Amino acid sequence: MPQKRRFLHSLLRILAVSLIMSQVTAQRPGFNYDEAKVPSYELPDPLLSSSGTRITSSQQWEAARRLEIRKLFEDHVYGRRPASPAKPLYIVTSESHNALDGQAMRKQITIRFDENAFPQAVHILLYVPNKANGPAPIFLGYNFNGNHTIHTDPGIHLSTSWMRRNQNGNINHQATDAARGKSAKRWPVKRILERGYALATAYYGDVEPDHAQGWKDGIRSHYKTDESGEPLKLDEWGAISAWAWGLSRIVDYLETEDAIDAKRIALIGHSRLGKTALWAGATDERFAITISNNSGCGGAALSRRAFGETVKQINTSFPHWFNRAFKSYNDNEVDLPVDQHMLIALMAPRPVYVASAEEDLWADPNGEFLSAKGAEPVFELYGLKGIGVENQPALNSPVGDQIGYHYRSGKHDVTAYDWERYLDFADRHF
Repeated sequence: MPQKRRFLHSLLRILAVSLIMSQVTAQRPGFNYDEAKVPSYELPDPLLSSSGTRITSSQQWEAARRLEIRKLFEDHVYGRRPASPAKPLYIVTSESHNALDGQAMRKQITIRFDENAFPQAVHILLYVPNKANGPAPIFLGYNFNGNHTIHTDPGIHLSTSWMRRNQNGNINHQATDAARGKSAKRWPVKRILERGYALATAYYGDVEPDHAQGWKDGIRSHYKTDESGEPLKLDEWGAISAWAWGLSRIVDYLETEDAIDAKRIALIGHSRLGKTALWAGATDERFAITISNNSGCGGAALSRRAFGETVKQINTSFPHWFNRAFKSYNDNEVDLPVDQHMLIALMAPRPVYVASAEEDLWADPNGEFLSAKGAEPVFELYGLKGIGVENQPALNSPVGDQIGYHYRSGKHDVTAYDWERYLDFADRHF
């Protein structure tokens, strides 16, 4: 019996250690999480054009290199985007000036696009602080499970769109009242309003459901030409490009909203929606600040490091996110003509913030930092300071100027700590 107890005790210890390690790293086995095993690589130079011309001024950057890099991302990673709809329709479905115990005006707006192009709709939830002295600056971001999940406010309409998971109150991929407020910890609505900011959010699945066949019910099945009027095939753009396009359509509406200062829009995204936010910020200069929270591979993390999630893995797990060309770089990141530091550079001279989490090795925190660092030379063309340090900073020690960065304790999530840093960053730049 003593021997059996010792065996059981040892087994329990092994299981406990395994559980702790899985919680600490929260990663899939079989991938690299060791800095010593990162392959050697050389990043493409954002200031060296494809013709070999060295970019030495912001004028050169804007006239040529920025457009060249954007096209490289369109051709090799995300795909192109369609033009703005000709006749969007904005329908206010509810409005209250005494929401959240009098703290805010709550407005809900449905965007309908060209009648024959997109039969579905995007539903915006907007909160504006009642104490705002004039048009308010605003944080804008997609949510993962419907507007009704960001707060327990009973006035928020329950989403009727397809939901990605049958959990958190969703049944058969449809929302129920049990889902109300389930994501509230990621959306500190009261604090955002207290700091003087409005908040707008929409469910990203309104634009395109997040699964391999989601294009059938999304904008990719309806828009057939790109911004220049050229034919646009399904495999020439992915869901991330579709979702980014949807964020721009929300900005179209915000520009018509008297309560909002549309020149001060801070775009925020977490995880896959962080990837989306970065691509939206790179392609639409109306976003005054772009914030990437734990966006990882295909977002802020350098692809060439092959640390944590790789290009092959993301294309295998989510074949609908990127364009067809990106799949040719599975296990072949070295041949990519771009890397993610160049995506961050496309935001220059506008401020951009990148955030990582200690336990989120799958998203390669150091790779996210190095990507932000690699964008600095472009910001310097404008006489702007970038991240300002050579190495990844200590935990919970934010750094940076025009490019902000922090590496916080904790897991893959959006936390109160993150939001305080983003609010501080917006205060500084707005």
